[in-house]
Amino acid sequence: MNWVEVTVETTAIGADIVAQIFYEIQVPGVVIEGPEAVRRAEQESGARGDTDHSLSDMEDTGMEDMIQVKAYIKSDAALHDKLQFVKERLRQLREQDFGLDPGTLRMSLENVRAEDWTNNWKKYFKPIKVSDRIVIKPSWEQYEKKPGERVLEMDPGMAFGTGTHETTRLCIRMIERYLQPGNTVVDIGCGTGVLAISSVLLGAARAVAVDLDENAVRAAKENIKRNRVEDRVEVRKSNLLDGVRGQFDLAVSNILAETIRKLTTSIRGVLKPGGIFLASGLLLDNLQEVTDAMQTAGLDVIGKDAMGDWVAVACRRSA
Repeated sequence: MNWVEVTVETTAIGADIVAQIFYEIQVPGVVIEGPEAVRRAEQESGARGDTDHSLSDMEDTGMEDMIQVKAYIKSDAALHDKLQFVKERLRQLREQDFGLDPGTLRMSLENVRAEDWTNNWKKYFKPIKVSDRIVIKPSWEQYEKKPGERVLEMDPGMAFGTGTHETTRLCIRMIERYLQPGNTVVDIGCGTGVLAISSVLLGAARAVAVDLDENAVRAAKENIKRNRVEDRVEVRKSNLLDGVRGQFDLAVSNILAETIRKLTTSIRGVLKPGGIFLASGLLLDNLQEVTDAMQTAGLDVIGKDAMGDWVAVACRRSA
């Protein structure tokens, strides 16, 4: 079975949306490459003479901040329909006015032989230290754990959150900063379960992970089992807080800014007095709007962290 490598050019703002489009057609995983990786690829392509635009062209058109989102699709009878689905969703994204710039959304294809697919795919995923104590590694890579580190094993799958994206790394850094041993945690929009698993590895007594997407729920359950934390992490299918009962010391969410803003009106209900809400997936441009909504909802902003264009915010429920 051969594969097609599908690459979409976008921006930091559009990367998560494009990744979600790929997940909807159940690709085995998604790679998000930042500007430096794109620049290296352009240099290599330029040396071969097979690039569509030069580095100077990229700079002239503002593409120096371009992100590439890549996925692999099986070259089978369903390939045409899947590509048409992606093209249509990208067209809709271009035409919708969210006040955000998703970039060119140019899509390119490259055939990959079956014997090359495994190496092409796996080369993108190496052990990565995402915070002072958390290291995320794929199952095929060896890693010698250093004192104080917690190693989370996670393969790319049909849900967002393998630890490589800035928003995920920011959220894990925030968890490490604010989590107290024995805390209870709820992960809202859990994707692969990476935040819930990180929480218990860092000392949480229990975590509940919720997501509306069945692929995410399935991926989270597999990752929880892989990391042997089934006794401390529970996964539920739920639309945000609909299926969440009880109150928690810490709530974490790495989703789109608009959803975070809407969550602020109900998040107090699942936080214990003095409980903390950690929100990632925010861009600098919409930070003020979200923090204003937090304060209106009776949540005191107590900390922020940034990486590139992305920001994570910590806020505390007043008593």
